[in-house]
Amino acid sequence: VAKHGDLLRVAVAHAGNDHRLGANEAPPAIISIFLGDQLQDVFDQIKAGGARSSKEKGRLQLGVDTLPVLPKDAGDRNRTSPFAFTGNRFEFRAVGGHQAINEPQTALNTIFAESCDFVATELEKSLAAGLSLGDAAQKVLKSIIDTHGRVIFNGNGYSAEWRAEAEKRGLPNLRTAVDALPVLNTKEVIELFDKYGVLTPAELHARYEIHVELYVKNVSLEGQTLAKISKTQVLPAVLSYQTVLAQNVAATKAAGVEGDTESLATVTKLLGSLKAANVKLEKALNDLPGEDLDGAKYAKDSILPAMADVRSAVDALETVLDYSLWPLPTYQEMLAIK
Repeated sequence: VAKHGDLLRVAVAHAGNDHRLGANEAPPAIISIFLGDQLQDVFDQIKAGGARSSKEKGRLQLGVDTLPVLPKDAGDRNRTSPFAFTGNRFEFRAVGGHQAINEPQTALNTIFAESCDFVATELEKSLAAGLSLGDAAQKVLKSIIDTHGRVIFNGNGYSAEWRAEAEKRGLPNLRTAVDALPVLNTKEVIELFDKYGVLTPAELHARYEIHVELYVKNVSLEGQTLAKISKTQVLPAVLSYQTVLAQNVAATKAAGVEGDTESLATVTKLLGSLKAANVKLEKALNDLPGEDLDGAKYAKDSILPAMADVRSAVDALETVLDYSLWPLPTYQEMLAIK
């Protein structure tokens, strides 16, 4: 994981996962390992000269006398870690929800094979030099921990302090798929897959081109869908409500009383924001240069921000429009019974 964190990041890189990583209990884009108290203690002992003990399971202290005694695992959980030890296994938690596991699994199996190759080679060297198997294992484990221990992090992966600390440790922070995908073209990754006969350089490059094109298609298709929904559903609803408010103001003014000009002004202002955002999004979609890496960068830097502007305007309008006129399911309807 320390050697190939960037490869693990690119193995889960796609447009949808960019929205997920680092939010809503998903791990951040910085690839690190969470060991937990039990395994961290073992690692610390190895680093100091040799493991002699392991922490035992405890009991949960809930402060409720009526509940039975519940066992507590000697390890623990960290929802902010992309690669976490959870008691009896490691979990690679950065894989996207709709993503097939074949590519992350291929990356994991290949780097694991390389690590086993390295450890076996080092053990053979030490045994040939006359060391016992136990001493040889201790030697290679301590070397690995000393060299690659920087990837271990048991704290809050969402914190700004961790981003700064990760940078000091030299861990890559490939925040978006566009940042990560060029990793497939690096010498280290090409040689890794070629060495173990997993993917030839040509096969790897083909996957790179496919993923770049897929990113552009996903973002542009979502942008086109959003533009259509905004123009054909949200905008007519807003215009209808603006008309109702204007008629109300005119009718009350004719009756000699003050109308609700404040609501009309608010809706009119938000309507202007929505129209401007729609124009910006359509221009961004029309100016898409292609489906290569330049196109992917453009989609990330121009189309996605334009989509965010439309979404911001629509969200604001949803809070002021007549409920009966709103054409889309509201958060209230999705989160609660109507």
